[in-house]
Amino acid sequence: MVKMRLQRHGRKKSPFYHIVVANSTSPRDGKFIERLGYYNPTRVPAQITLDVDKALQWLQHGAEPTTTVNSILRYKGVLYKKHLLRGVKKGAFTMEVLEEKFAEWIRSHEGAVLDHVKSVEDKKLKVKDEELARIAAKRKEREEAAKKAADEAAKAEAKANEVSTEDAPEVSNEEAVAEITTEETVPDVTEETVPEVTTETPADETTKDQ
Repeated sequence: MVKMRLQRHGRKKSPFYHIVVANSTSPRDGKFIERLGYYNPTRVPAQITLDVDKALQWLQHGAEPTTTVNSILRYKGVLYKKHLLRGVKKGAFTMEVLEEKFAEWIRSHEGAVLDHVKSVEDKKLKVKDEELARIAAKRKEREEAAKKAADEAAKAEAKANEVSTEDAPEVSNEEAVAEITTEETVPDVTEETVPEVTTETPADETTKDQ
C-alpha cells in the first residue's frame, strides 16, 4: 500500500517535515518514492509548499494520506480540485470552468489565511497589553503599600514624641534660669601668708665696740 505521509527533519523542539509518498512498510524517515512538498508547523500560519497536481495524481492512483497530510491537502485545495474533476468527468462543466473555480477558491483562501494571521497577531498584542497592565497594577499596588507603611511609621513616631513630651516634668523659666546659673562654687585660692622674717640679736652677744 502507498501512503502520503510526513517525514520528520530538523532539531529537537524545532521540527519541519517533508511531504512524501512512500510504501507503508518503509520506516517513517526511511526511503520514499516521491517528495511532494514541505511543511513547517512552527510558523504562523504554518508554512506549506505542495505540488498540487502531483498530489492529485497520487490520490487518483489510490495513495492514502495520513490524517495530517489529509488536512494539508484540504488546506491547499487538492481535495477541492479532486471534487471539481468529478464534475468535469460527469460533464457538469469544462476544464476551463474548473480552473476558474479553483483560482477563485485560491483567492478566497488567501484572504482567509491573511485574516487568520491578523487575528493571531491581534491576540498576541492583546495578551501583551494585558501582561503590561498586570505589571503596572502590581507596581501601583506595591507603591501604595510602601506609602501606607511610611504614613503609619510617621504617625507612630509622632505619637511616641507626644507621649514623651507629656511624661517630661514642667520647668518654669525662673527655675530653668536658676538651674543654669547655679553652679558649684569653686573655693577661692588665697595666697599663703608668708611669715615675717625678723633679725634678732642674741642677748648674750655683745658688740665688739664695748
